[in-house]
Amino acid sequence: MSATNWPDSLKNWVTQCLQQMTVLNKAEAQAELKEVIRAAHADGSMWTIDWSKRTLKSLEPKPGFNKRKNMDSVATPAAQTNKKAKKPAIVATTLDSNAERLAARARRFEREHEIERQKQAGYYQSSNHGYEYSRHVNRKAYSPPSSSSHTGGSLQDRMQGLTTSYSSEFRSGGKGSRKKYLNMSVGYTEDEGNNGLDWDRFTIVGTNENLFKNYLRLTSEPDPRDIRPYRILTQTLAELKKRWKQDPNYHWICDQFKSLRQDLTVQRIKNEFTVEVYEIHARMALEANDLVEYNQCQSALRHLYELGIKGHSEEFLAYRILYLLHVRNRSDLNRLISTLTPQVKNVPVVKHALDVQRAMATSNYHALFTLYTAAPNMGPYLMDHFIERERLGALCTMTKAYLTLPLTFIAKELAFEDASQAHSFLFNHGAAQYVASQPNNSNGLRGDSARVLDCKQVHPRLVQVYEEKTRRVTIQGAI
Repeated sequence: MSATNWPDSLKNWVTQCLQQMTVLNKAEAQAELKEVIRAAHADGSMWTIDWSKRTLKSLEPKPGFNKRKNMDSVATPAAQTNKKAKKPAIVATTLDSNAERLAARARRFEREHEIERQKQAGYYQSSNHGYEYSRHVNRKAYSPPSSSSHTGGSLQDRMQGLTTSYSSEFRSGGKGSRKKYLNMSVGYTEDEGNNGLDWDRFTIVGTNENLFKNYLRLTSEPDPRDIRPYRILTQTLAELKKRWKQDPNYHWICDQFKSLRQDLTVQRIKNEFTVEVYEIHARMALEANDLVEYNQCQSALRHLYELGIKGHSEEFLAYRILYLLHVRNRSDLNRLISTLTPQVKNVPVVKHALDVQRAMATSNYHALFTLYTAAPNMGPYLMDHFIERERLGALCTMTKAYLTLPLTFIAKELAFEDASQAHSFLFNHGAAQYVASQPNNSNGLRGDSARVLDCKQVHPRLVQVYEEKTRRVTIQGAI
């Protein structure tokens, strides 16, 4: 009994039955389906039965399956009316609760932004009894706008009381008192209801006046006596930039920048100065070949740029594209490029990085090494990490296409400084094999400039080295 001889109505019915089967009734339904078709074929009624009206008992709802539905159907009309009346009330209560929660969050974020603007404007001034909001020139106490409603006193009083009591608790009681203070101080403000904490009360303001401080990973609550305030941090950055120009000791400079970043983080300072700190540290890390530290700075900068804080976002977008090319992370690279607007793509630094990506994707090594010699900003430092791999890939293509190649041509095409550097590159990878007998050189070239590479001999070795290089590349740090 072939299914090709079945009527179309039977085929459609079988398809519908198969679609209705589940894991629980599949075996029983298939057995019943086979029996129905066999019986119809045996008595010759396969073409006369109206299959659209046939059903399988195994696919019918079991008794008690719609018990809740049946119970609802026998309920009195008054009960059903009460249930329908309660639904709008529940929905309205939920919407009101969500609206209150969103309003509380909006007020909290507004206060946080106000604190950041005050820090950036320099309202923090040193005092023997803690820190308070006051202006640079006339040192008059700062009072928040009347439109903002704060409970429990003015913003100045609350911030000063927080710093004084927080510092005294740390000085007197040790870790136990610190935990006790944090636990007892957690509370809600009246305007926020039960939907959010008043985080401004817990913002730490440092009191350390030292310009330099070694980096130590925090293992407990930060002590304001160990944290430098915003005013001192700006002086620290200026001094670190001078030190880097005079004596570029990266190990010490990196430790100081990590300590500087930590003080910014614990005080919740996120402004253009914070962006400047991370950008300078990232450039120094690239210059020192420290991709791990660069990735940490790049990750923080992405978050700061998303907050709308101004900085050199296009420059570091180009760095990120080049880094993803280095680690060969094609999925993240394609996702990143798909989010770029035409205006961003036309920015010179971003356009250069995208041209590099296009040259590598199309194996256009001539364009790639031309872009390498013209890379802007810190781009050459990032490209140095994958340019050796791309040179090997280009040599694999060149040695497969040619029998011999002058070393001067290789040096020019692959952006070496001269033929001697090209020879050192080939020698370090075990591919410095040249043509033994060379004709008289009419140009008078001598030494490495007169060498001619034997492409047929070195091609297998170059392919082997290139495969090893591509296997060793891994992601260093996470963006």
